[in-house]
Amino acid sequence: MGTEEKILCGIIGPQVHRQLPINLEEVQAYLRRAEELGFHSVWVTEQSGFNTGASSLEGVTLLSYAAAVTSRLRLGIAVLLITLRNPVHLAKSLASLDQLSQGRLIVGVGLGTDTGLYGAYGLSPERRVARFNEALSYIQRLWTEKDLTFEGQFWQIRNANLLPKPFQKPHPPIWFGARAPAALKRAVRCGSGFIGAGSSSTADFKSHVQTIRQELEAAGKDPGEFFLAKRVNLAVDRDRERARRRLREWFGTYYHRADEADRVAVWGSPEECVEQLQEVVSAGARLVVLSPLFDGMEQMEILAREVVPSLTIRRA
Repeated sequence: MGTEEKILCGIIGPQVHRQLPINLEEVQAYLRRAEELGFHSVWVTEQSGFNTGASSLEGVTLLSYAAAVTSRLRLGIAVLLITLRNPVHLAKSLASLDQLSQGRLIVGVGLGTDTGLYGAYGLSPERRVARFNEALSYIQRLWTEKDLTFEGQFWQIRNANLLPKPFQKPHPPIWFGARAPAALKRAVRCGSGFIGAGSSSTADFKSHVQTIRQELEAAGKDPGEFFLAKRVNLAVDRDRERARRRLREWFGTYYHRADEADRVAVWGSPEECVEQLQEVVSAGARLVVLSPLFDGMEQMEILAREVVPSLTIRRA
């Protein structure tokens, strides 16, 4: 006879703001309410771009603020484009955040597909995979080693001690965002989890999970120790057409691709959303990051009351 267990559910953070100045009371209320409602974690995304159509807070900064106004909520970022950041500064800021949150940080990393921003950061996209691999190794070694001497192709340091080191030992979980087979293989080799993007569909996630499981088997690794998660953009509304229209408006404003909403988002009544989200869970997700794109506080309440309790992992 099969068994059931509740799925872990995260919620997207109050990162995007259409009106300025930002209302700090609303940000605080959202974060505290997410914790009160029992969400596993709050998540932010990398905001390295320009001209997105909305004001977006930098993710690590917002998580630091969230750490100060909550006490149990895990803090996740999916994903940091580490090739666009200085690895020493990033290692330091993430270690500090993990200390300030007493070990609540989950670090998502990714290479990204858009190379158009490299020039704005004074970087070249050439050899970016090599830079990514070296940056990740550099950060992990700064987190774990004493008197570090690092002789890389891009960065070098001698007898360095980054203090404080992260609260979690040996360091915070590192989950990968990835799509290409080579990147999924890298996730298995270098990470402890995978988080599917909100801009990928459930079908995409199923395919990615299949590849990951094949790579885990080939590497002789225990699938139970590799965490699978998926962010899902959604709108809960019994008026399905209104939900779809608003999602398309949001995707058009923020991503300049209104049609993408039809491919990747979930919408409809609570029951319809449960059915669609259950497909993500059945594909292997142990954590679903729920990402309402508007009416954040109202949507979070509905999700906690009418959607999250019905999501389960069914085991044979």
